Amino acid sequence: MPAESSQTLERGLRLLRLLADGRPGRTPTELATELGLSRPAVYRLLTTLQSEGFVRRDGEGRLHLGFGVLVLARAVQPLLREGALPALRRLAEEVGATAHLTVAEGEDGLAVAVVEPSWTDMHVAYREGSRHPLSRGAAGLAVLALRAGRTGYVVTEGQLQEGAKGIAAPVPGLPWLEASVGVVSFTPLDPEVVGPQVAASAAELSRALA
Repeated sequence: MPAESSQTLERGLRLLRLLADGRPGRTPTELATELGLSRPAVYRLLTTLQSEGFVRRDGEGRLHLGFGVLVLARAVQPLLREGALPALRRLAEEVGATAHLTVAEGEDGLAVAVVEPSWTDMHVAYREGSRHPLSRGAAGLAVLALRAGRTGYVVTEGQLQEGAKGIAAPVPGLPWLEASVGVVSFTPLDPEVVGPQVAASAAELSRALA
């Protein structure tokens, strides 16, 4: 690839990463300042990215990620699921609770991989493809913690399903992925024991996907 084309691609990817950081949109001038580029260079990038559906402009002229990014994300989900299953399977068997990988799609969390333990008498049935706001449930709150730069694990009870207890930790170190690993159970979970196990599984998954 010619050097100029490679540089253009790198700038376009940097622009998309800026728009993916959770802030409520940016103007072209703000993008130019943050990227250290001229406004004409940013406008050229935006023209291409908008035509391909990767960037959209709202009524106030601010730029956001476009829905074309979701198409790419959905294509990656089967790969994420395949990569996550070994870690989730170990976590489910160790804890005796349903383990899951949740990824952010905008302000929602989407369960892309779920593993139920094989040896328990009762466990939570959690369906792959389930969606819920990031502001509810341990899995979503762990993603929000990741956006805020916080580590550790999150504990909730009854936020998504009455009587269900959840513990989740963000998947660290992957700038292209906002996700969490968690467990959910109707039986008591000791956060001081299970929390570190969940965080270790999240770190294991990060290493597997890096």
